[in-house]
Amino acid sequence: MTPPALLIPGGRGQVGVELAGLARGARNGLVHAPGSGELDVTDSAALTDAVDSFTDAAADSGLRPVVVNLAAYTAVDAAESDSATAAGVNSTAPATLARICRKRGVPLVHVSTDYVFSGDARQPYEPEDETGPRSVYGRTKLDGERAVLDIHPRSWVVRTAWVYGAAGANFVSSMVRLEGERETLSVADDQFGSPTWAADLAGGLLELAESVVRRDAPHRVLHCTNSGVASRYEFARAVFEELGADPERVRPVPSSEVPRPAPRPAFSVLSDRKWTDSGLTGLRPWRQALNAAFRHHGTRWPGR
Repeated sequence: MTPPALLIPGGRGQVGVELAGLARGARNGLVHAPGSGELDVTDSAALTDAVDSFTDAAADSGLRPVVVNLAAYTAVDAAESDSATAAGVNSTAPATLARICRKRGVPLVHVSTDYVFSGDARQPYEPEDETGPRSVYGRTKLDGERAVLDIHPRSWVVRTAWVYGAAGANFVSSMVRLEGERETLSVADDQFGSPTWAADLAGGLLELAESVVRRDAPHRVLHCTNSGVASRYEFARAVFEELGADPERVRPVPSSEVPRPAPRPAFSVLSDRKWTDSGLTGLRPWRQALNAAFRHHGTRWPGR
């Protein structure tokens, strides 16, 4: 199959780097993955020019373009006191991008988050379950989802969770750094989710992009994470194990003992049932993925 041409706003983040590398290396397709320094997604004229020029380049190459939007304001705690900036990137920009893509007839895959849910569930969230974000970050991401789906009939929202990779700040890179700085570490044992390696998520997004140029995926809101469930405490212990450090140095505490400005969902496990129902490949278990990530990245982890 001829690969799709991919325009990836937010392409310098941890998932964008993986997606661009995978698309270029395995499919040899046309890929443009600008970071925020190259493409300001809050600038509607710049967005229009980026989509127009990329769509024209794809046509010249005989390829069908897909936009995968990874641009986001992800500073969850900072968003609590910087809601205007968070809304501009997470809500207004996706709406603008959806209008531009609709006008040019380009499919849009928009990546979102588990933070759109309240975290009160006791079983994995399905895409159609009631949302109820408790943070500015979650609310702005939910507004962005709704705008994309309302504006562009050929758009898909992919929610993910607990993403880590070597290209940016995340839970794993923090644990790697703190393992070298502290004798013991207190980590919440009452927050549960599915740790997701950026490279595995990128593979899923590429598969979806390839799918939507062949046919429309039957479900427009999808969940994609590595499978299985872990607490933050269990996740931290697993990182220590991968480092060859004693996991007993990680101590379990309730979230109340490690307060943050933005509340975290206590339970944010996402069901991939509609992902696999759409004919897409489910991601491997989170513990296998973490081991593979450390084997792949080795000493390249930030802070190590």
